Amino acid sequence: MAGALLTTLSFLSFLSLLSLSLAPRPAGAADVPPRGSAYLGMGVIAHDGQGPLPPRTRAVQTEGVDVASHQGNVDWAALWASGVKWAYVKATEGTYYRNPYYAQQYTGSYDTGMIRGAYHFATPDTATGAAQADWFVDNGGGWSRDGRTLPGALDIEWNPYGHTCYGLTPAQMVGWIREFLDRYRARTGRDAVIYTATSWWTQCTGRYTGFGAVHPLWVPRYDTTPGELPAGWSFHTMWQYTSSGPLVGDHNRFNGALDRVQALANG
Repeated sequence: MAGALLTTLSFLSFLSLLSLSLAPRPAGAADVPPRGSAYLGMGVIAHDGQGPLPPRTRAVQTEGVDVASHQGNVDWAALWASGVKWAYVKATEGTYYRNPYYAQQYTGSYDTGMIRGAYHFATPDTATGAAQADWFVDNGGGWSRDGRTLPGALDIEWNPYGHTCYGLTPAQMVGWIREFLDRYRARTGRDAVIYTATSWWTQCTGRYTGFGAVHPLWVPRYDTTPGELPAGWSFHTMWQYTSSGPLVGDHNRFNGALDRVQALANG
């Protein structure tokens, strides 16, 4: 009798554990990546889709790449040989993360002859714009008048860790971006590039038009053309057109010949 009761209890315990293991987890819990793992265009395909690649040869456009820690040590010599002439490297995120591959990526691209710059992945829900601009400049995002350093870029796009607009209203988001840009200019003397997608900009800034006259636009769209631009810009400076290579996933085209890339570096 006692043995039968023990067997019954064991079976009920097993069923209880099984039901716990099969219970649904909170929506999206398994999809949230670790802090620091974000990178340029992380949400483009999920939110804006992906179309055919543009033609490979454009005489008035200059090929570039952008890299982050998930690319590890980059073969810059191979990229240079393939025709890549400029690069952006993720330096920081929020006020809590520095790219552990930054030195190899930032210095390596320069050593092959490329014009290069650094970018910051913004997390407006974790710290002020000024604090994040300071973190960026203090950890690789500065600018030097050497003719081969591009101004820093602010990567402001879909939040991979939570609410799309980081819990901010459009007015609050515009204020946060302005604070970052103002502090970056005060620290470096340069106006930062803004990397953003049209659909995100529309949703999270309410189609704000006040930055386009000063700040170069870097727009992602994985299709044959850059498409509609964010409000405030009549042309793009850089276009991230694919996340699928060759050699390194994220490839870009500068809207002009190499001398225009040099002009941006020179201010």
